[in-house]
Amino acid sequence: MKTRLLLLFLAASLMMATSCRTEQRELPVAPKTDITEFTGQWTIDIEGGSVGWLEVRQEDKYYDADILWGGGSVLPVSNIFLARDHILMIQRTNPNVVRKRDDNNNPVRTHMVTSWLEIVKNGERIEGILLSPRLSGIGVDTTTFTGVKLPPVPPAPDLSKIKFGDPVTLFNGKDLTGWKLTNEKQVNGWKVVDGTLVNDPVQKEGEPRISYGNLRTEQVFEDFNLKLEVNIPAGSNSGVYLRGMYEIQVMDSYKRETDSHNMGAVYSRIKPTVAAEKPAGEWQTLDITLCDRHITVILNGVKIIDNQPVHGPTGGAIQSDVFAPGPIYLQGDHGKVAYRNILLTPIVK
Repeated sequence: MKTRLLLLFLAASLMMATSCRTEQRELPVAPKTDITEFTGQWTIDIEGGSVGWLEVRQEDKYYDADILWGGGSVLPVSNIFLARDHILMIQRTNPNVVRKRDDNNNPVRTHMVTSWLEIVKNGERIEGILLSPRLSGIGVDTTTFTGVKLPPVPPAPDLSKIKFGDPVTLFNGKDLTGWKLTNEKQVNGWKVVDGTLVNDPVQKEGEPRISYGNLRTEQVFEDFNLKLEVNIPAGSNSGVYLRGMYEIQVMDSYKRETDSHNMGAVYSRIKPTVAAEKPAGEWQTLDITLCDRHITVILNGVKIIDNQPVHGPTGGAIQSDVFAPGPIYLQGDHGKVAYRNILLTPIVK
């Protein structure tokens, strides 16, 4: 009798277990069909102190994204997709990694090297890791990062109604009082010559490359108008960063087609509507207004950017918070350049 009861109990238990498994099979968890929790624009703080930006958007029948990673330009990604229902995968590809050259230094073998970001949502923030295959083919380097979603850019401000405070002279024409390097470990190539602020990052042939520093104001500012004069030698390159975040390009681009990398552009973001550069070696004027995440640039008396929205930081930014005060900084790691008559007038709100 006991044996029969035991068999009946085991049979009932097996039926219940089978029923539960059947119910579980009949009620699978539906996979995600979109990545809307990731869509929008994000500013990114990258391990090591650099700044990035990401925009994820829905196109007609697919998702797409643009990314800024540290330095350089805002670029389209090579692919974007959702993995395991919660990990956003973004791939960046360099299709021109030269592996072998002929006797004339022409590439004869290139590789397409892909790095990728794995991103997860954590509350209102994103967190992730960049995985970059080493060019040797052995191992992968990793870099962590976090991101904060940006609210939409507000409507363009009415610049005729803004109020200004007292002007601030940023350069006294005598010394570097009020300025310091953004990275004190780099070499300072800045000096004052005949009342002008000159950067001369000389590299000596046959010797290790010297890392010259960018120069920033000790003071920080919110919205403002900035006026200055700049002189760029032939082929040279610099930049003026607003709040340490938005670069106004300074370079010898005389007689080039308008481009978002030319003189007066918001680097890789806003292209001038007209070319107003002077030839290399001549003094040029910049009149720049930053207000409510909109930028106006007047180059040599010609308005080349008219109260246009800027959606995020540019390459080389030293801070990611678009609402925080920041310094003016002058790029000094590229080429020779001279500045003078640097005057900032804050906007009062």
